[in-house]
Amino acid sequence: MLKQATADQEVAKFMKHTRITILLVLSLLCTSIPLLSQTPVQAEWDEGLSLANAILTNISAYVSSTYTDTDTSGHRQAIVLSSLGNLLPTQGSSFIMLSTGIAGLVPVTSGGLNPGNERGNWFQGGRYGNPRDRVTFTLTLQVPLYMHYLYYDVQFFTVEYPEYINTQYNDKLTITVNSPSQGITSYVIDVNGGDFVLSARDAPLLGTGYNVFATDGNPGTSTNGVDWLSTNPNPTGADAGATALVGREHPVSPGEQITVTFNLEDVGDNQFDSTAFIDNLRFSGFAKTEIMARKTVQDVNGGFAEPDDILEYTITMSNIGTAAQTNNAGHEFEDVIPPNAVYIAGSVNASTGSISYDVVNNKIVWDGAIAAQSSVVLRFRVRINPSVMNGEKIINQGTVYWDSDEDHVNDKTELTDDPSVDDGIDQDGDGLTFDDDPTSITASSWEPPTVLEENFTDDTVGAKASNSYQTILWFETSKKAIRSNFEVAGIYQYLTPQSFKVKLRSTDSPQYWNYTLTAFNRSVSWWEVRFACGNISNNADLMLQFKTSSGGSIASIKIEYIKIEGVPASSNHSVKLSYFSPGSGIWRQLSSLYPGGYLYNGWYKLRIERNDSGLLTYKLYQDVNHIEQLSTSRNDDSLGSSLANLGRVEWSSTKNPVICPIFFWDEHRIGLTTN
Repeated sequence: MLKQATADQEVAKFMKHTRITILLVLSLLCTSIPLLSQTPVQAEWDEGLSLANAILTNISAYVSSTYTDTDTSGHRQAIVLSSLGNLLPTQGSSFIMLSTGIAGLVPVTSGGLNPGNERGNWFQGGRYGNPRDRVTFTLTLQVPLYMHYLYYDVQFFTVEYPEYINTQYNDKLTITVNSPSQGITSYVIDVNGGDFVLSARDAPLLGTGYNVFATDGNPGTSTNGVDWLSTNPNPTGADAGATALVGREHPVSPGEQITVTFNLEDVGDNQFDSTAFIDNLRFSGFAKTEIMARKTVQDVNGGFAEPDDILEYTITMSNIGTAAQTNNAGHEFEDVIPPNAVYIAGSVNASTGSISYDVVNNKIVWDGAIAAQSSVVLRFRVRINPSVMNGEKIINQGTVYWDSDEDHVNDKTELTDDPSVDDGIDQDGDGLTFDDDPTSITASSWEPPTVLEENFTDDTVGAKASNSYQTILWFETSKKAIRSNFEVAGIYQYLTPQSFKVKLRSTDSPQYWNYTLTAFNRSVSWWEVRFACGNISNNADLMLQFKTSSGGSIASIKIEYIKIEGVPASSNHSVKLSYFSPGSGIWRQLSSLYPGGYLYNGWYKLRIERNDSGLLTYKLYQDVNHIEQLSTSRNDDSLGSSLANLGRVEWSSTKNPVICPIFFWDEHRIGLTTN
């Protein structure tokens, strides 16, 4: 990206970098301060200053600010971030996100019901009530001398795309500048505006919470339809989209004070969330062309980049200035195919202009214009060479050729950068190390694992758990800690440090252990976990529902507390473990070695596996003097779906006991097989 920083702007960069750490801490501390009103109010801390510091190139222009939203639990509709998935700042080390849901929240997991930034994060009025969710950030700025334009970078994400195009359900981002000399100018972005060039399938949306796809839940039930989401691309189609990262400008006059307002709000309903990325708020003395180019890569085959896999590159070229880039002599874009890959014939496409493969020079070329404040998206595919070595990097970088002074000659270049990479090297001398890195992916020729294990040792105590294998996230939990607990524990474990603590009531159910296993091209052959439990003084239960990512039922486990007569009241309810048998329609007990088959204080292991007869085998093991002993083994049918397609375990309770039982789960493993 062309950097045209003045001395004042360089000072501003320094101030922004030195303040951001303090501001992030301030922002995090302040999110716990409760509000006394259920209507939009000005933040009780100086949230506006925190947000302004994160995006203003020159903080000396700052006069004042206000921030309001409809969240009554801590102003979660705005957040200062240094990264989010493939999103990175366009200037400095931070950006802000405004949301009609919880800003920056990305808990979307395969097979989840109402997760993440889809439905459920509305704050008032129920699904269709009023007021709609809204967040407003207003700044008063002093225009520096010789400055005539205000610029900023913006990107709009929404799950209303694509199914609600041309409907009344169109969340709106409105940016308004009130200049005493130039009047009021506004830009409005919504799903009806035609600015959307990216869908959930595109790599720029990975990790943002908007790389989601509608799946078929349980036909004929309330879990069918768009409520049921997956992060795995599927034929049902993308369930979210985004504009490219673009710039906007407003006319102003030197020396005056202006008011800038960013307003994001629900329209038509408050179910489906939208988010705005905002950064690089700055002044300029003139209208200009300015090109930003970003590039991402995806392995179309999923998982690791193995020999013969297909890679798809997506290049977004954005003219964030106010002068058009015309189609001049020579190519406007060139990208040489990596030496360890070959171009796939016919795979090039462009949203506008002319794109082709230059077979003589082995490169992609594009010719065309980029209108002011608009973007062009290019895509092409390559196949990894069969001889690629394990660990070898597949690297390439495109170049945009553009006209900086409107003389119809391409006199400037802009390298494509991968927003997910920061190698710490400032390649173009602009003081930034993350805006010029070539796109790369590491080839791998390893065999997929046969066993995956999560022992919770590297997770944060009190937080949710997750586990990755060779950078692939295959396991992730939800997190709930109100009256209940569903989180990593550091005080009780089996073999390895830390475990997972479960203390659930029906009011806080369900919770999830989610699995994303498609990258391994294998199916689940067995599932097991060690757990500890003990007697309590009242009725309680814990249910484990094993399901596929599409919601199909595999197995059901019930842990219930049965009252035992003649036992002191403080511990007169003992644990009974059962599974549901679909053939007989009853719960069958998995008995321990103790009388009555109850599970008294201690460690046990539950294992569910597919056997050679096509049935499920349920096994309960008991720890006796540190020796594992099998206490029960039963063969039975599944509830309809195969364990091979395990997508999640749903945890719930049907009761709200005064004394809620605590379980600790540890040494969790699953077995994978090719059949």
